[in-house]
Amino acid sequence: MCGIAGWLGYIENSTEVADSMMNKLMHRGPDSQKLAYFDGAALIHTRLSIIDLSEAGIQPHYNEDNTVATIVNGEIYNYHELKEELILKGHKFFGHSDCEIMPHMYEEYKEGMFAKLRGMFSIAVYDIKNNKLLLARDRFGIKPLFYSVDDKKFAFASELNALKKFPDINLTPDPQSIADFSVLFYIPAPSTFYTGIKAVEPSQYMTAELTDNKIHLEHKFYYEWKPQINVNMTEFHAVNKAD
Repeated sequence: MCGIAGWLGYIENSTEVADSMMNKLMHRGPDSQKLAYFDGAALIHTRLSIIDLSEAGIQPHYNEDNTVATIVNGEIYNYHELKEELILKGHKFFGHSDCEIMPHMYEEYKEGMFAKLRGMFSIAVYDIKNNKLLLARDRFGIKPLFYSVDDKKFAFASELNALKKFPDINLTPDPQSIADFSVLFYIPAPSTFYTGIKAVEPSQYMTAELTDNKIHLEHKFYYEWKPQINVNMTEFHAVNKAD
């Protein structure tokens, strides 16, 4: 369990905002905390060290020429295979963290990287050269990820309390979400308790670009569940097959 947060866009008092967001994530990452500032963007990571306890595991991770930065909460189960694949393509690694592959994955596969990952994760990728921020969540939505967007700012965090520290977010309670929670005991994504905060959906990735001081947002799904229906199966056979 780690904590991730950040934003794309220009805000006032960025240092104070980043510190406030990070403080709300400290319990998710007691082993190290890192803030990375860019021109019109910031990435925040609080680390719980599990794989690669050395400083090489501290995030954000960067590619060889420091044009891509990534932060991750979660675990990538097939990182050994992906790392070998990247090494054959000429990429260099300095540690043994499963998350170190991320900037190199983006460099090679761009948005196609997410479909190649097996694990439980929420990920933020910052394409520094193009001033573009990408978010993605694992296929089952095991790891949480929330965001808020307006015309000029896009912010995210792995916990609502951290995101609520970002300025100018509409925190008006959402009546439908409250009703859903009272019936289902959870709130289906993309809704949350707050009108101005949404949840990234399972197997979804989002792309936010800052152009002419305006945010352009797109979202797609990198994986689609396609259940196969057996029209010839009877109820009896379905029950016994489940056993």
